[in-house]
Amino acid sequence: MRTEYSGELTEESIADNWLVQFATWFADAVEAGVEEPNAMLLATASADGRPSARTVLLKGYDQRGFTFFTNYDSRKGHDLAGNPRATLVFPWYPLHRQVIVSGAVQKVPREETEEYFAVRPRGAQLGAWASPQSTVIGARADLEGWLAAAERRFGDGPVEAPPHWGGFRVAPDEVEFWQGRASRLHDRLRFSGGKLERLAP
Repeated sequence: MRTEYSGELTEESIADNWLVQFATWFADAVEAGVEEPNAMLLATASADGRPSARTVLLKGYDQRGFTFFTNYDSRKGHDLAGNPRATLVFPWYPLHRQVIVSGAVQKVPREETEEYFAVRPRGAQLGAWASPQSTVIGARADLEGWLAAAERRFGDGPVEAPPHWGGFRVAPDEVEFWQGRASRLHDRLRFSGGKLERLAP
């Protein structure tokens, strides 16, 4: 199975910094109707180097980096506690583009977590209390029971953010913009250490 790519990314056409270029490509993905354009592959490794990866949703970005939210007791949470570095990949396949971000990771301030949690759908708020993410459970019925317990706990009142749940921010030291081209001779331009570099495909 093979698709011939098309597109172009040059040193003359790319923005002066990664933030402006990412905003441009993200807007392109939204306009093109890419399904969940904020979906990104998050790759982490444990303190002893065992890698893992999963898809999460980008919930914000600015000059500080890329923010997502999760259960801190999850596998990714434990990985980042012991080895606070990560790589993100935005796979915008219909545009023959990807963005690869690598950098250090820190928890966001608690007030930022609470502000975001307050605008989540109620079901997602309750789910954050119900699920012991990444742990082995006996059956789906267990999860449904924990959700029912969370519903009873909060009733019709507001749902507060769990203490074990919050945000992480990936502060990039490298951001690569990958544009597919014909004959597999893709354009790869990377912002690294304050300079722009071209990588061989």
